[in-house]
Amino acid sequence: MNELAQDITVTPTAETLPRWDLSDLYQSAKDPAIAADLERSEQDAKNFAERWKGKLADLPGAELAEAIAEYERIDEAMGRIASFAQLLFAANSADPETGRFGQTTNERLTDISAHLLFFQLELNRLEDAVLEEKFQDPALQAWRPFLRDLRVFRPYQLSDEVEQVLLEKSVTGRSAWNRLFDETMANLTVTLDGTQKPLGEALNQMSDADREKRHQAAEQVSAVLGANQRLLALITNTLAKDKAIGDGLRGYPRPTSSRNRANMVEDEVVDALVAAVDADYSRLAHRYYKMKAKWLGLDKLQHWDRNAPLPGSDEQKIPWNRAKDIVKDAYDSFDPRLGEIVGRFMTHSWIDAAPVPGKSSGAFAHPTVPSAHPYILMNYHGRTRDVMTLAHELGHGAHQILAAKQGYFQSGTPLTLAETASVFGEMLTFQSLLEAEKDTQRRRLMLAAKVEDMLNTVVRQIAFYQFETKLHDERKSGELSVERIGEIWREVQIHSLGPAFEFTPDYDVYWSYVPHFIHSPFYVYAYAFGDCLVNALYGVYQSGAPGFQDKYLAMLEAGGTKRHKELLAPFGLDATDPAFWRKGLDVIAGFIDDLAREEEKQGETA
Repeated sequence: MNELAQDITVTPTAETLPRWDLSDLYQSAKDPAIAADLERSEQDAKNFAERWKGKLADLPGAELAEAIAEYERIDEAMGRIASFAQLLFAANSADPETGRFGQTTNERLTDISAHLLFFQLELNRLEDAVLEEKFQDPALQAWRPFLRDLRVFRPYQLSDEVEQVLLEKSVTGRSAWNRLFDETMANLTVTLDGTQKPLGEALNQMSDADREKRHQAAEQVSAVLGANQRLLALITNTLAKDKAIGDGLRGYPRPTSSRNRANMVEDEVVDALVAAVDADYSRLAHRYYKMKAKWLGLDKLQHWDRNAPLPGSDEQKIPWNRAKDIVKDAYDSFDPRLGEIVGRFMTHSWIDAAPVPGKSSGAFAHPTVPSAHPYILMNYHGRTRDVMTLAHELGHGAHQILAAKQGYFQSGTPLTLAETASVFGEMLTFQSLLEAEKDTQRRRLMLAAKVEDMLNTVVRQIAFYQFETKLHDERKSGELSVERIGEIWREVQIHSLGPAFEFTPDYDVYWSYVPHFIHSPFYVYAYAFGDCLVNALYGVYQSGAPGFQDKYLAMLEAGGTKRHKELLAPFGLDATDPAFWRKGLDVIAGFIDDLAREEEKQGETA
């Protein structure tokens, strides 16, 4: 019997789903501990500057290590406050008081950070030879990864005065435009079945089995996004120009370079990934969606058919408790140590799963600070896809907990590696369900659903990256019109998804609800990087490589202390090898091959 079909008795609702408890950080926005911690942080930051400013070059290694440890302690205290404000806002972006609290907190933290700004700038002014001499002290060796990653940005560092201005102006610059976008999106509503609902409800309905319902939802999304295009285009144009100014001042060669530096990955590696996926659009997306159109009995797919369930997908709602069991069992089966960590999220109030008005759409795992624990936000609707989202975010959460031992500065992983544990967790959950399913038709439907998720993760995200690249490149010549942004979006979608689709003009506005374009320019390729990396990694696991689980947990525990080349070496993988990406893409192509063979068998027996 299909595991997802067991115990289907309760449809998940906002009332039955968990909300997180942020009291491990602070009790509320009015908690007096916040004001006290802000005061303490400000005084600590001033004392820190008085003690260390202008003295780093002459410090012996042990004292420099002491300074970095003190800097980390102050920054982590501020990080706890910032995390609390961000999580409050994500859970209720429509609340004006929450928005004001977040902005006020951000401004105060920025003011405090101004006292600390000198430290990283001064560290980067140290000559390599001077720093290497200080590394002779074992105390400083522990901070080598932190200093290594900090000095990646050394060639692009500006004068102290300019850096100070950029920091202080950020609260009225990029962060203010980000807030405007978030609050705008949180307040957008659609009309479904005569009822006003959040925009996310319409996006969710575009996966409904009823084609007319999908069409109605798409019309509502198009209408509400279309009505707000001037504002959303203004935000996008302004942030693209803001980025171009910053990149120009720093001397980055192209818009993606700063993101690649932050991801600790070479421009050439990202180029190789994008080129490999682009070359495989026809082998992957074009081929699959041609098959899907046939299965749906359509000559052409509309954009609102992309996530349509396949015929025979009588997907029932999966209760929250059953979803938790499915995911935990998958992690337990791989390694009980990982299952135990995942279980903590389920027995504590660390997950916010209820889809409620004003809440951020999508999902994320926020690491907060090592002295606390991560929190997960998602919007659970009871679909198989939501179970996979839970598996994905719990992978992030487990990764963040395992890496916390590296400390606040060295626990965070670059985006290219941050998706490893999450996508691997999804794969574990999927394979567990697939193995348990004995019905041939259900297995075919599950395989198709997995292919669609992988296409969304790899093909769609690389297409997003190509859209951003074109947009930022054209923005250099002046502000882009709403119509031109829509044209770029459509061109990229046609190129990536293929001739099975007929993209109507109303789809031209769909670029505008993607938050990554606003919050984290060029973030999106990390999903494809992670998916292809995990496909290759999972292949090593399936081959029965000895000690895989221990190596895998060690990789997660390393946090940000190692680069991708060091982390993948124990598995015999190398992301700088062009063949590496082919291995990952071959997994997706193999699943599509399996579906094609099933289709041929059905044709022969018909």
